[in-house]
Amino acid sequence: MRHVNELRLYAKEIRREIINMLTESGSGHTGGSLSAADIVTALYFYKMRYRPQEPAWRERDRFILSKGHAAPVLYAALALAGFFDRVLLKSLRKIESPLQGHPSSKHLSGVEVSTGSLGQGLSLANGIAMGLRLDGLDSRVYCLLGDGELQEGQVWEAAMTAAHYCLDNICAIVDNNGLQIDGFCCDVMKIEPLTEKWKAFGWNVIDIDGHDMEKIVGALDEAEGVKEKPTVIIARTVKGKGVSFFEGKAEYHGVAPSKEERDKALRELE
Repeated sequence: MRHVNELRLYAKEIRREIINMLTESGSGHTGGSLSAADIVTALYFYKMRYRPQEPAWRERDRFILSKGHAAPVLYAALALAGFFDRVLLKSLRKIESPLQGHPSSKHLSGVEVSTGSLGQGLSLANGIAMGLRLDGLDSRVYCLLGDGELQEGQVWEAAMTAAHYCLDNICAIVDNNGLQIDGFCCDVMKIEPLTEKWKAFGWNVIDIDGHDMEKIVGALDEAEGVKEKPTVIIARTVKGKGVSFFEGKAEYHGVAPSKEERDKALRELE
């Protein structure tokens, strides 16, 4: 098991790669990629089972990036995990690059399903979890959702389904950074109280600081031990986390850093 301090270093490296690839591409989603970096780090470098050289390994755990616009955080994790050469990260959003603006399972090894249309990821996770159960496999499915995404009705249909079928091999994680493209989630469409809502839908709920690596690791361990019901981790995060001038700003939801901002951000991440 990797030590928490080592995981923190991985998270910092993932943030550096996010900044570099977004600046190189000149487009993409900065805020929500950075806010999810600690969560994705814990999944790929602590919890999940996978084989980079055998991406279709039958007994692997599955990761679904429901908030597909945060593709840079997934690409950075896959590269650091050895699914492909890190040099490829420079091709983000470029013509004929497998690193598309939203993850495509047809183009990139390690991407389980293509995502981008918000609200669909948890439904996909349900289907995969049911299939794993039918196959008698103990693999787990992790689904990362955005908090603004919870305004989609399909998420709650999927939440009911997972609880009804007692899909304890699913762990949903909400990147609850409080902001979406149009501003604060509470102003666009109120989603709180999240903990009570998920409990009412029959889920086991773990509410944590989504940037505290010890808490994230502990929550993932706890979720794996829960039986007869699915678990959701409400990860309280900060949009743009790690770079002071991106933090808590909705305007950096879908804007890439300039070269000057990149240089300043990388200095902060040293």
